[in-house]
Amino acid sequence: MLCELDVKSRNAALCQLKSWSYDSDKKGIRRTIKFDNFISAFGFMSKVAILAEKADHHPEWFNVYSMVDILLTTHDARGLSQRDIDLATQIDALL
Repeated sequence: MLCELDVKSRNAALCQLKSWSYDSDKKGIRRTIKFDNFISAFGFMSKVAILAEKADHHPEWFNVYSMVDILLTTHDARGLSQRDIDLATQIDALL
């Protein structure tokens, strides 16, 4: 069973994931990334899609032209879990 991270664990993780912020309404972490153009943004999303599929953990995201907004939360845990932190770390490594 997946568990939601407690506040101390969440804050510790966010110290390592400096470009991510906690979204209290969605109980997850969010990052917005601006690319040079649509092709770069879409290429990035394709790489994230492969990571997400391998992890069986899929982001909620939104793309307009060169901007990608990503929200990671674990519905089964009803909030932020270690799976979100792990995927965020992998996403950051792509950049």
